[in-house]
This record gives sequence, structure tokens and C-alpha cells, in this order.
Amino acid sequence: MGMTEIKTLEELRELSGEPMERVHCKILDHIDPHARTLIEHSPFVLLATSSTDGTCDVSPRGDPAGSVLILDDRTLVLADRPGNKLHDSLTNIIANPHAGLLFLIPGMNETLRVNGRAKLVSDAPFFDSLVVKGKRPHLAIVIEVEQLYMHCAKAFLRSSLWKPETWPDRSSLPSLGRILKDQIAQIPVSADELDATLEVGNRTLQY
Repeated sequence: MGMTEIKTLEELRELSGEPMERVHCKILDHIDPHARTLIEHSPFVLLATSSTDGTCDVSPRGDPAGSVLILDDRTLVLADRPGNKLHDSLTNIIANPHAGLLFLIPGMNETLRVNGRAKLVSDAPFFDSLVVKGKRPHLAIVIEVEQLYMHCAKAFLRSSLWKPETWPDRSSLPSLGRILKDQIAQIPVSADELDATLEVGNRTLQY
């Protein structure tokens, strides 16, 4: 297909060069005051995990800003909220504790990256602090921070992610009901009926 594949680290570095010293210096092994502020203001985080065979998964996690707990300068806690029960992230964590987090704040082009070791807990004194809308989670993910650093704004500037004038008209895109109806032949209801059911679930089963 005419592709030139990069197969070695030497090839990669020859093409892209080495990072500047200050890039290495920005990587912390703890939650400093600035990172704490950003985590406390972030309502949305992406959780990356992988199985022992290297199969990867990225899961979106959303809660009111301030819902991610900071137990100390090396420990974070994320509540596990109701979902599809495939538990891709959770089964990965049981098999392989390494995890990555990407914290986003609406309107902010920089992001906070956290890498560390994760574990699942079904109860702890801090569970009372994870209650949202009166619902207590059954599980929480505890992250031991090993690396923490800021990621620059270039990806958000290139994508214009926070600029509503660049967003597509939502009506030009298929609904989830339409997508699922086309993907799963066994669904016995129409796309519109499925969308209506999904909307009820979205409103009533968040927690």
C-alpha cells in the first residue's frame, strides 16, 4: 500500500528528534497544588487500561466537578457509575493494574495526564464522599500516581474542540438508536423507539 512503517525506536527518534530536557523535568510523581486545582475542576476524565495481552480500552468517566477524590498527594479515587456492565476497564485493572488518566476541563485547551497503578475497592470510609444524587457507588477505582504532567494545547487548538461554531449539526449525524438498529439485526423495535428508551435510561439511570 506504499506505507513506510517505523519499526524501531532509532527510526522514530531519527524522524522526530529527542524531547527537550524541560519536557522530562515537567513529569512529577505526585499531585502538586496546580494538579489538585485542575482535578477539582474537571468534570470529565478518560480512563485508559489494558489487559495482560496488550488489548487496550479507553473509557469516558463523567461526574460533577470535584467528584474525583484526592486522598493524598499520590492517591486518586474515581467512583464507578452504572454502565453497560461489560466492565472492560474493571476487568483490565484486575488483570493489569497499569492505567492512564486524561483530565479535561471545558474551555481549557491544556489537559492533565496521570499514569499510575489502579485497584478496585468495594468499600472504604471515603465511599460516603462518592455519593451523587443520593446514590452510593458499588465500586471505586483507586489510582496510585506514578507520573503526572501537563499536556500542551496543540490538539485542542488544531481540532477547535471548544468552538461551538465548528461543531457539526447534530441532526446530520445518526442517533444511537439508529446506529444500534443498523448494527444489531435482532433488535425488535424501531430506531425511534430505541432512541426513546435510551433517552429514559439516560435521564433515570445515571447513578
